[in-house]
Amino acid sequence: MYLKRLELVGFKSFAQKTVLEFPAGIAAVVGPNGSGKSNIIDAVRWILGEREAKNTRGLKVEDLIFAGTPQRPRVGVAQATIVFDNRNHFFPTEYAEVSVRRRLERDGTAQQFLNDAEVRLKDVIDFFAKSRLGTRGFSIINQGDSDLFVRSNPKERRAMLEEILGLREYQLKKHDAELKLKSTKFNMEKARGLIDEILPHLRLLRRQKTRWEKHDEVIKELYELEGAYFSTRIQELEGEAGKIEPELKRLEAGVAEKKAELVKLERELEGVRGGKPKDTEKAKFSEEAQRELSLRKAAIERELGRIEAQAEILVGEGSRGFEASELVRFIEEVRETIEDALYEANVARIKTLLKSLFEKMNHLLEGGSSGGGKRERHSELDEAKARLAAELAGIEKQIGTARETERSEHEQLKRFNEVFRHAFELVEAKKAEIGKLEIVSNKLMLERERIDMRREELSHEARQGGRKLEDFKAAPRHEESRDSDWIAATERRIFKLRAELAGIGDIDPALVKEAEEMETRYEFLSNQIRDLEGACKDLTDLVRELDRKIRTEFTESLKAINGEFQKYFRMMFGGGQGKLTLQKVESPKGEVEAQGEMDNEKKIEAGQNGEERVEEEGGIEISVSIPTKRITSLDMLSGGEKSLVSLSVLFALISVSPPPFLVLDEVDAALDDANTRRFAELIRDFAKKTQFLVVTHNRATMEAADILYGITMGDDGVSKVLSLKLE
Repeated sequence: MYLKRLELVGFKSFAQKTVLEFPAGIAAVVGPNGSGKSNIIDAVRWILGEREAKNTRGLKVEDLIFAGTPQRPRVGVAQATIVFDNRNHFFPTEYAEVSVRRRLERDGTAQQFLNDAEVRLKDVIDFFAKSRLGTRGFSIINQGDSDLFVRSNPKERRAMLEEILGLREYQLKKHDAELKLKSTKFNMEKARGLIDEILPHLRLLRRQKTRWEKHDEVIKELYELEGAYFSTRIQELEGEAGKIEPELKRLEAGVAEKKAELVKLERELEGVRGGKPKDTEKAKFSEEAQRELSLRKAAIERELGRIEAQAEILVGEGSRGFEASELVRFIEEVRETIEDALYEANVARIKTLLKSLFEKMNHLLEGGSSGGGKRERHSELDEAKARLAAELAGIEKQIGTARETERSEHEQLKRFNEVFRHAFELVEAKKAEIGKLEIVSNKLMLERERIDMRREELSHEARQGGRKLEDFKAAPRHEESRDSDWIAATERRIFKLRAELAGIGDIDPALVKEAEEMETRYEFLSNQIRDLEGACKDLTDLVRELDRKIRTEFTESLKAINGEFQKYFRMMFGGGQGKLTLQKVESPKGEVEAQGEMDNEKKIEAGQNGEERVEEEGGIEISVSIPTKRITSLDMLSGGEKSLVSLSVLFALISVSPPPFLVLDEVDAALDDANTRRFAELIRDFAKKTQFLVVTHNRATMEAADILYGITMGDDGVSKVLSLKLE
């Protein structure tokens, strides 16, 4: 792999597109001061990921864009592209040529491209770090930094060594891991703080939720028992109702049938009643006539008896005589009185008439008359007797006729009454049958009403529990439901569970929802803490492993570098000694450490245990001994000596871990002619493994180059390039 080409457009003094081709070996850039030679070095540094404007000799990033001159306007964008030959796959990519382009616009928009694919700046830095390239090490030495290694602090020296040794990649990973570890610990502490904040309220919500869960358990058991209890009771009631309904239907059918028969019998009874004899009034009249005839008969018989008594009296009184006219008159009075009595219905009136007649007869008998009068009297009595006898015979005949009529009527009425009584008895018997059926039906209906009342009571019990009786009709019947003891025990248990629910009280669903959400959040935070703890452990292990790898490889490489440093130090100074040593690590605060170096594992463990430790790695100290003078401090070295020490370290590093290329900006400026020639010989020798891009004013260095680029600047303030390839 080697640096193949550098393209600049609008970068600093290179306003127009400029392309510099670099062959393998040494490329020297020469030109007068201020022509823009160092701008080429700044472009390489910028492409490799430099973030600080001051490291590219500017105050702000806009200083990288050509600012314009009176003769040439400014441009709006700065772009630099570097192209590598990657046929040996030095870079971890399948492309034979790798290009990295960085672009900056005046509005601050910055872009990075890797093989024309836009990437992040961090990706570019990581990409070069894997290839032992970067902006912090010896890959690029700017103008005036030839003694950079000497005047840098121990930590910066170590960073330079690590970058050129290829450990920068691990340091970046370690740094990222440490940042992630710090962020993870912060997030973990934040999550723990959130848990500590919500835990008291969560405990309260858990207690409320426990009550709710108990409520759910009670509800579940209650619903199961209610299902078994009410379904059993419902099925029992339905069973009892099922027995009653068919019987009721049978009775209703029987009653309907009997009522139909009763209607038929009542029709027959009405027919019989319609056949009642029509001469009932005649029979009543015959009875009254018989009574009147009987009264007349009795009166006539009494009159006959009186007449016979009078006749006997007349016979006994032979000497007593009556006047004829008197007797006639008396008889007429008797006839009139009897006639009045015959047609008199009032018994008292009849008695009065008879009494008057009786008094008249006594008066007649007491008054008496002559013998002729007696004969007339006898004759009148006989006539009256004959007349009364004839009248009596007529009355008896009438009475006989009336009695015959009455008997006939009675016979007809008797036959009618017998038929009517039979029909009436049939109707009453049928009514009695219907009544018996209705009594049984009423009993069954009463039993059905009792079942309905029990069902209503059961429905009321269900409503007390907030249920509907219809909810239990489809529930399966419990096997133990045949046992009445089970029903009683289940009913008691239901009442107990309802009382327990009433004791628990109503639970706000919003509170339960809040408890569930809080529990979910607690579980989430707990899982996050577990994940963060796992991540902390993984990151700690990664940091420990990277630290071990860096420390091991750095320690081993430092030994090899020290050997090469001693060699090149003696070459540069004609003797003496130079050594690089690892600086001791500071001990944890509040604790005295006997050893000078602390294992990184202990540092990490100390940090996890909460102890405040200084987790900085040891830097690089330089100790030198020059043959010509006594040195107690690096500050006692001259500028040229400092440059020689730095160059000795540089050549020691590229001897142990040769980078793909080095960019050196006037690092030989402080060297004398002898050291310049020695420097030129060394880079010519190292050019077999490492490509050099050198900015120089020294002839010896120019003579060592394979190609010369001359940089000039015209009146327009734009750098121009002239090239000279040396065979």
